[in-house]
Amino acid sequence: MGDPKRPRKQYETPSHPWKADRLTAELQLIGEYGLRNKRELWRAQTILRKIRTHARKLFGLMGEERAREERILIDRLYRMGLIEENATADDVLKLTVRDILERRLQTVVHKLGLARTIYQARQLIVHGHVYVSDRKVRSPSYHVMRGEERFIRVALPIAAQVGREGVGEEQ
Repeated sequence: MGDPKRPRKQYETPSHPWKADRLTAELQLIGEYGLRNKRELWRAQTILRKIRTHARKLFGLMGEERAREERILIDRLYRMGLIEENATADDVLKLTVRDILERRLQTVVHKLGLARTIYQARQLIVHGHVYVSDRKVRSPSYHVMRGEERFIRVALPIAAQVGREGVGEEQ
């Protein structure tokens, strides 16, 4: 069971900590997607690693069992918005960490134009101004499922909206 005060890690750290090419690639991704620290990147890499491992195990199965397991995996990834509906296990192996990071709420809010920068998107989410289908979501790493994009909205406090409208207007 484990101690409830000590939750297990949701990520795996890199095997070699000081490779220059990996460090520069990580810093570039952190800046591009507005991640808080490398743990958020490692969490996305771990999710991708588990998906790819599951897809590789499918190649060892035969016949009807493989088709059933492959369909389950592809349906799950389709609902997550990572692949298309008619994808194959080969398409699953082509996924990258960027595909996972593109589905984060922080990135989607920025891409929809609800925030000027990726960092402003993070701030809006953390401060509780972003709603996904009438639910306040305060986690920038929330994974936006397929079809949820149209239900994302930003609701700023009324005082802030009135203050912005009144600036520069003569009455």
